[in-house]
Amino acid sequence: MEGEETQISPLPYKFRELKVYSSTEWLADNKKKYRQVFDRHETTFVYAELSFYNKLFDERAWDVTITLKCYSLGRTKKEVCNLELKKKISKYDHTVYVREGWGNKKQGSFWARGTYYWEAWMDDKKIATKYFYIEEVEEMEEEEIAPYLELKSIRLYEGKYDDVSPEDRKYFKAFAVGDTRYIYAEIKCENLNIYANWQCELFVKFFNQSRELKGQVIRLNQVKESDDMIDVTAGWGANIKGSWRKGQYTVEVVFMDRVLGVMPFEVGDDFVEGVGHVQLPNRMKPLYLENDEDAALSLDDIMARLNALIGLHPIKKQVSEHAQYLKFIQLRRDKGYKEESELSIHAVFTGNPGTGKTTVAKMMGKLYRKMGLLSRGHVHEVDRVNLVGEYIGQTAPKVKEAIEKARGGILFIDEAYSLARTNDDTKDFGREVIEILVKEMSDGEGDLAVIVAGYPKEMNHFLESNPGLRSRFKLYYDFADYKPNELWEIVNYAAEEMELEFVPEAQDLLNKIIIRAYRNRDRTFGNARYIYDLVEKAKINLGLRIMADENPEGRPASDLKLITPADVIQLDTTIVKDLPDIPIDDELLHIALEELDELVGMKSVKREVKDLISLVKYYQSIGVNPLNKLFLHTLFIGNPGTGKTTVARILAKIFRALGILERGHIVETDRQGLVAGFVGQTAIKTSEKIDQAIGGVLFIDEAYALTGAAGLYADYGHEAIQTILKRMEDDRGTFFVFAAGYPDNMEKFLKSNPGLRSRFDKILKFDDYSPLDLFEIGKQMLATENLKLSKAASDYLQQIIFQMHRARDKFFGNARSVRQLVNAIIKNQHLRMSDATDSSAREMHNVLVEDIRKVEMQDENKIFDKNKIGFR
Repeated sequence: MEGEETQISPLPYKFRELKVYSSTEWLADNKKKYRQVFDRHETTFVYAELSFYNKLFDERAWDVTITLKCYSLGRTKKEVCNLELKKKISKYDHTVYVREGWGNKKQGSFWARGTYYWEAWMDDKKIATKYFYIEEVEEMEEEEIAPYLELKSIRLYEGKYDDVSPEDRKYFKAFAVGDTRYIYAEIKCENLNIYANWQCELFVKFFNQSRELKGQVIRLNQVKESDDMIDVTAGWGANIKGSWRKGQYTVEVVFMDRVLGVMPFEVGDDFVEGVGHVQLPNRMKPLYLENDEDAALSLDDIMARLNALIGLHPIKKQVSEHAQYLKFIQLRRDKGYKEESELSIHAVFTGNPGTGKTTVAKMMGKLYRKMGLLSRGHVHEVDRVNLVGEYIGQTAPKVKEAIEKARGGILFIDEAYSLARTNDDTKDFGREVIEILVKEMSDGEGDLAVIVAGYPKEMNHFLESNPGLRSRFKLYYDFADYKPNELWEIVNYAAEEMELEFVPEAQDLLNKIIIRAYRNRDRTFGNARYIYDLVEKAKINLGLRIMADENPEGRPASDLKLITPADVIQLDTTIVKDLPDIPIDDELLHIALEELDELVGMKSVKREVKDLISLVKYYQSIGVNPLNKLFLHTLFIGNPGTGKTTVARILAKIFRALGILERGHIVETDRQGLVAGFVGQTAIKTSEKIDQAIGGVLFIDEAYALTGAAGLYADYGHEAIQTILKRMEDDRGTFFVFAAGYPDNMEKFLKSNPGLRSRFDKILKFDDYSPLDLFEIGKQMLATENLKLSKAASDYLQQIIFQMHRARDKFFGNARSVRQLVNAIIKNQHLRMSDATDSSAREMHNVLVEDIRKVEMQDENKIFDKNKIGFR
């Protein structure tokens, strides 16, 4: 009718979604495996799923014509298929799904690489378009899974809805429930499909502890053939805090229906910084994918870095052979052979400090990670202090904490022998550490390599300290000292690293210092550490020299890196630091020599002391510091009571008189004064005692006691020896060490550390006194108390002392035994005089035979006879 408006019938439907899938597998809630990127070699049919809402639900049925068209996009648009369906929509269907596909049931036979899209039409009205992509990888072997990409790292961070810029991201492995908004996953993958541009579709799924899907984000990115890495971020949550609940969660990354990696994380009370582990497909153990350059290293790269290290040729060969054997075992497993036993990767490193043990351990961590034996490959370095507690119950938690920190990598225990001090010391907590380690290496959680390091002899004792310990280690590496030419290579490497340059004259001087140190080395020689220390000190000297200039800012830039002989000369430890110029005190020297001459016997000792005085005076007269020629650290070797302590005090006074000691005092100590009862305290206690002796002499009586039970290095006394040796070198010329002890024991003391014999360039041997010397000493002791022997008493005392000397054994006390006798005689003389009613002044100073005889009667067995073991 004219003028009447045309009535447009409302559509009986509302469009919902157009999706694409390939798999016909049914999922929960009438869903399919929807995606947009498919591999050509795996694809048969590609389906379109059209869904819409029925507006006539529960009212009436209706008819519709649905057309699904597929097109390929190349140089021109080309129709792939046109599927028309006439469908009656039931009034009972609230949501309607229409699914149709096109292709061939044989994989890879129909679809070609390219870009496609589906169009959905309803009653000749186009309502939706959905693109999808068919991709393929060139140069792929048959039956191989297409290598499009490799997951390199997943890291989690918190932020608001519009993400966080890379420089502001802080990574967590646990999140605070009350302060978390969105949890983002930062995903980095390596692009392996480098021959063409392609579409990468990643599904990032967040699951709660019950494996319920909390959220999913799909990222579709075009990857260019020039792209080395694929970076994707995806987050889930809400822009207000508190949308997460406490519990354990996982984030999963999926590509082409394959899980690339799963990372667990926790939502709890507090944020915990760090990067968690990732569970990769086809791996029994989780892996820590830390976004660093090491992750991209190949096995050949790691071995090349190992071979690039200076020296260590036997170690390189051994590690290379070990790596080849591990690859052989993996090859056998791949070929179907059973290799049920776990590969042993625990190792023992023996060698002196600075020989590259820690560096090689780090290389082996990377090697084991690359071969799938460890998940992270990092090195957690500890020593006794980090493992042993001070009190009962503290050790086990410390050890377990260290193990968990090392889990996924290497637990590197330096100076491991210190955990086994003595075989029979059941109270030492170090033994508890060893027991926990043995259990962990036997039946622990795994994903851990234990490397123990230390000196060869002590490490052998360590391995014998527990019956099950040695069998847990199958790999043994012995690190030799660097040779002089290798040490010089390290100098060049360190100088380049510090941007320094040695002028030729400085090179020659430094080379002489290094060769001298190498020739005089002992087991404390620092090797590479020693070299780095030299170069660092040369740099410091350079800096001080430049800054002493009137206008350092005006110096050319090249001057700031040139090391000259003036910077190196101060590194020569054989040149003693400038000491106060103290003139010889002739009066004090005369007094000290008189005291020496008054001592009974000791002809050889007196001669050696006087020769030493003559040498010192000669060097001083020609302008040479005697400390550049002599160490003056002295060993006093002799049996008890032979005058060692007395001579030590006189010698300290002589050194003061000669001006080579500032104070000339003597600090007397023994093992008890140097060794502490707890780990880490001995070095402190020893250093404090040395500080007291600066300017004088540290006199260590019975020094052999520092070597501990049976000379074991693991004893705390070894720590004291190491501290003393270092201070003797570092503070050369500022104090001297006098070490005293019995002949047999002092030989063991010198052998206990190679550095000891070279530090003590003077040895004074104290012979046992002759009977006449002992008699003369006895008379001197009485004279000191203003007492005089009668003729009969003198003869009788001489007879007694000769008898004592004939009956002596290795415990004989020499002058000490005479003093014990004389003290008893003096006591008897005083008792006799106290009973006398009338005594002249002369009688009060006389010693009679009866005073001596009473000693023999009162304490005969104690003084004159030693108790014997056995039958009487």
